[in-house]
Amino acid sequence: MTGEAGLLAAAGSADLSEAGSIAAAVAGARTAIGNATAAAWQEFLQITDVATLEADPQATADAYAYTAFQAAQAVATPAAPALPAVPVERRPPPDGYRRAIEAHRQAAPPSPVGSGIAEAVERQTMAMRELSHRTFPEPDVAPGGAPAPIEQARLQRRRQADASHAAALRRARAERAAKDAEAIVAASVPQSAPLGRTA
Repeated sequence: MTGEAGLLAAAGSADLSEAGSIAAAVAGARTAIGNATAAAWQEFLQITDVATLEADPQATADAYAYTAFQAAQAVATPAAPALPAVPVERRPPPDGYRRAIEAHRQAAPPSPVGSGIAEAVERQTMAMRELSHRTFPEPDVAPGGAPAPIEQARLQRRRQADASHAAALRRARAERAAKDAEAIVAASVPQSAPLGRTA
């Protein structure tokens, strides 16, 4: 598939009525694709760890196929014409444009928001914030409404983890002491011999 792109591009430039012209165009395209692929592969090998490629043959095959595909695309795609190196200067807008913009700004109606509407919007915003704070309380808030520093939150989590760990140790020690006490009691009580059958 890699070669087909270049061959199609070459065939497009050949005279299709002459077999010799087509063959020459195809041979030229194959040579160009081969040369471009070899050059691109050498460039790829210079920027890649060759030991990695030697360790994985499938990766090497995939990389070569991709390189060949890119080379074929470069051969098949005609080069874009070079743009002039001279920077293009932007012209200032004409005076008529500026006058029209200024007239539009002056003719635009003022905002219909009166003081009553602005106060209502402010009250609504405050009510929504209050509901938000009640619904989603922020426990990590320092006095004065400033957010608590991250170190304070980490210290609090560390204290909680230490308290949980200490409680687990106390519980484990109590369970072990209870088991040991049961074993001591069981060992200290003499076991009676099983009774035989009577009658």
